[in-house]
Amino acid sequence: MAAADDPDRVATGPLNAGTTRAELRDAAAGVANLVRAVGAEELVFAGLNGPAFPVLLFGAALAGVPLVPVNYRLSAQALAGLLDRTERPLVVADEDFAGVFAGSGHDVITTADMLHKARTAGPGGGPGASEDDPAVLLFTSGTTAEPKAAVLRHRHLVNYILQTVEFGAADPHDATLVSVPPYHVAGVGSLLSNLYAGRRIVHLSSFTPQSWLRLVREERITSAMVVPTMLARLTEHLDGRSAEVPSLRSLAYGGARMPPTVLEAALRAFPDTGFTNAYGLTETSSTIALLGPDDHRAALSSDDPAVRARLHSAGLMVPGVEARIASFDGTALSPGHSGELWVRGPQVSGEYKGAESPRDEDGWFRTRDLAHFDSAGYLFIEGRADDTIIRGGENIAPAEVEDALLRHDAVREAAVVGLADQEWGERIAAFVVVHEGTEVDGETLRDWVRARLRGSKTPDLIVFRDELPYTPTGKLLRRELVRVAAFERNEA
Repeated sequence: MAAADDPDRVATGPLNAGTTRAELRDAAAGVANLVRAVGAEELVFAGLNGPAFPVLLFGAALAGVPLVPVNYRLSAQALAGLLDRTERPLVVADEDFAGVFAGSGHDVITTADMLHKARTAGPGGGPGASEDDPAVLLFTSGTTAEPKAAVLRHRHLVNYILQTVEFGAADPHDATLVSVPPYHVAGVGSLLSNLYAGRRIVHLSSFTPQSWLRLVREERITSAMVVPTMLARLTEHLDGRSAEVPSLRSLAYGGARMPPTVLEAALRAFPDTGFTNAYGLTETSSTIALLGPDDHRAALSSDDPAVRARLHSAGLMVPGVEARIASFDGTALSPGHSGELWVRGPQVSGEYKGAESPRDEDGWFRTRDLAHFDSAGYLFIEGRADDTIIRGGENIAPAEVEDALLRHDAVREAAVVGLADQEWGERIAAFVVVHEGTEVDGETLRDWVRARLRGSKTPDLIVFRDELPYTPTGKLLRRELVRVAAFERNEA
């Protein structure tokens, strides 16, 4: 559709040297020819987000096989394990990662060679895939368990786009900056939604605050998407200064929990930019709830506590997605009551390769996120159900304790986990990173939390660290912290 509408319009890359829509279409057809020539059943990609990713995504679709982007930052052993779970793969890998797959017994080609061959392969493409065929296999981040391969079929992704994006709605000069990796659902969603809307897509393969700001200014970026850790690094780099990015009209964030202090600092640093919180999961084909720019500014300036609280909500459900909150026994809960979030709709997959579908007989998918709705229908995400700390029979959400710690002037980052305990069931362990040049002791922080929450929610153990472990997409690796906390307790 995009190529037929305006074939010579730049789809990806710099305005004066990017790939046009027609060139993208033709290169994708070349990839399809190469995939079929080797008889591959899956197209694996281990590489940075850049001009190759759109070509491979649409090339796989034209060949009728799924694209499998993998986390190139994983160890060679972990990548080999993921590759063992694929079927007759053709592996496309950036030069820096191609050696990892040598000796795997599978067809391997570098990204540069694949692009060259695709662009010189001539016309073709074939019949492509049906709406029920898998389009993308995305391995979940595995922050609390082993990664699972989520199956997103073409109908799931198409429904997501048709429900949330208007074709060709973007201004001809609009451009978006994508800095999330291709193995994250936001990388897939941003490619499809921006191409469909008509925005030129600019990729930043390796994020730093300086490079991100420079590219926004040089390419006159009008919209961008970041994960919370990126936004935290941007606000820390700006250190109270304005970002000075006059072209940037829209900044979306998502992928992990946003610390309130970071969001409030970002709203001040980008005073003329509209913020959007996009909440979704891999299994839901990206975004299922949105908190738009007007809601952000209204909440920030409101004296009404209920409206002010919405600044830290996920917003309202997008069209076509139903949601409900249920207790652990499945009982539906009314607004204001916390429970597990269940969703359903045509964009919701809830399917994993090689496993039975976790959806119930009515199509509801259990997200395993703890949440509640307020009286106006705004969704508040409280954390993962698996992360809930049960101390003396009381359920404690780590996010509540983390937010209290982050309100202390000395605290830059905070993470809270449960630690097994014979007396209480679990005890609370908090990991803290302080701002450079500041000092604070553990007992002071314990008193700080106790004064704002109940004594039962006060951390039993506070561990100071130089940094916290995150995935490249900003998700906290809690299972690593649990191991560290157990060691720290034993040492004490």
